Amino acid sequence: MPVRIGTGLSTLLEPRAAALDAATAAAAELGDQRCDLVVVFASGSVLGAPELVLEAVHEILRPEGLIGCGAGGVIGHGQEVENGTAVSVWAASLGDGTALTFHAAVEELEMGTGALTGMADLTGADGAILIADPETFPTAPVLRFLSESTPMLPLIGGLASGKSLENETVLFIDERVVTDGAVGVRLDGVEMLPTVSQGAAPIGPELTITAGEGRVIGELAGKPALEKLRDTIEELPPEELRLVQGGLLVGIVVDANKPDYLQGDFLVRGLVGADPDTGQIAIAADVHPGQVVRLHARDADSADADLREALSLCMTALGGRPPAGALLFACNGRGRGMFGREGHDVESVERGLGGVPAAGFFAAGEIGPVGGGYFLHSFTATVAVFA
Repeated sequence: MPVRIGTGLSTLLEPRAAALDAATAAAAELGDQRCDLVVVFASGSVLGAPELVLEAVHEILRPEGLIGCGAGGVIGHGQEVENGTAVSVWAASLGDGTALTFHAAVEELEMGTGALTGMADLTGADGAILIADPETFPTAPVLRFLSESTPMLPLIGGLASGKSLENETVLFIDERVVTDGAVGVRLDGVEMLPTVSQGAAPIGPELTITAGEGRVIGELAGKPALEKLRDTIEELPPEELRLVQGGLLVGIVVDANKPDYLQGDFLVRGLVGADPDTGQIAIAADVHPGQVVRLHARDADSADADLREALSLCMTALGGRPPAGALLFACNGRGRGMFGREGHDVESVERGLGGVPAAGFFAAGEIGPVGGGYFLHSFTATVAVFA
């Protein structure tokens, strides 16, 4: 039995009414198929009573498992609601597949260490979704741990971006509302393709780090890093120099086992500092000698092209099979702020994937794989595509 997905979105102001409205629309698209998994995103005034949202969704869909979060803005049913009140419901019948939900936390131990508790064992999983509280869950260190313990797992998600009236993060897990940690789901027997669009265009030549440690690059191609950076920028053609005016980024190759590097092979990070006295530069990622880097720049056109290219590669990977639907985690710095209008990312996803149902939210950070590792991104659109 194939995977089937339905979505619904409501902008009604009353929590229960909005959730009933969105869940009913998702149920209609699901048809007579059982509901194995629901992902719920809620924003605005309905976060004053998140329990009512949860109860209404269970009343309509009766899912085996449910996760979700409060959001600054939600996505669903072909729409993006960046501000105001909305409930988005994504419901899936997984065919022969299964979904195991979990609520994870990191408990502090002595000597500043922590213990990860509640996380499902992801070994051998076919995919996973993770939604975390940015204040109580150390997402980046957990992703580094998962990169080492369960590499090459399709893992997608984001950081919750909405608060309750008590100024607490809202996370949904099955029939409970929790305010800390992370919620997630392990998927088995389900084909989920992770797609990461970092929204940045590579510019200039590839450069090799010849001295560097931690987050500091001392030399690029045998020259002080800052000097080489200036030389590279001065040699850019006018159209690429224009892109640099909007902010300079550095793309780092994570997986060096390739003869050529494409746009998606670079982990894009910000340039966070430079020391004119030493010629060193600092970036928001760990580096080491031998790594290849390339300058990147971000604007609306490059972000649009990058997302379309990422979705095209995903469709190629499906080999002609139609996708069933998608979950979209878009940075809260995208939307109208980046593209000048609402709806860009969800329209691109639905168009790029042949009109499939899609839902998601505007996250305070996006989770997605690059070069075999899992990273916390910004200004990206990460997409879980279900075959």
